[in-house]
Amino acid sequence: MRAAQIAQHADDLHRATAFYTALLGAPPTATFDPPGLVFFDLDGQRLLLDRGAPSALLYFLVDDVTATVDRLRASGTPIETEPHVIFTHHDATLGPANTEEVHAFIRDTENNLVGLIEHRPL
Repeated sequence: MRAAQIAQHADDLHRATAFYTALLGAPPTATFDPPGLVFFDLDGQRLLLDRGAPSALLYFLVDDVTATVDRLRASGTPIETEPHVIFTHHDATLGPANTEEVHAFIRDTENNLVGLIEHRPL
């Protein structure tokens, strides 16, 4: 079993769509307005922006968390937590072996907290 879809709250679909298009580097795959639904493809899993959805805490894997935070900061995205190491993967139980897991947290345009993760080689 694997997750098929994640829903994220968005008061303003146009604003949220622009934010996630920039963050993900890809446009939505489908928009239905009304009723107010925007879908993105996350490598076979759907991200749904929906006015009626509750806020979710999403974590996105990025190649370089520091560069991603710098790019988002330059565009005015609020940075909640600067990049920091939270865990070292000595084996492959929770991530690639011999990497540090680096996290940062930002706020999207709808005030949802969003996590960014990098697996940085030791």
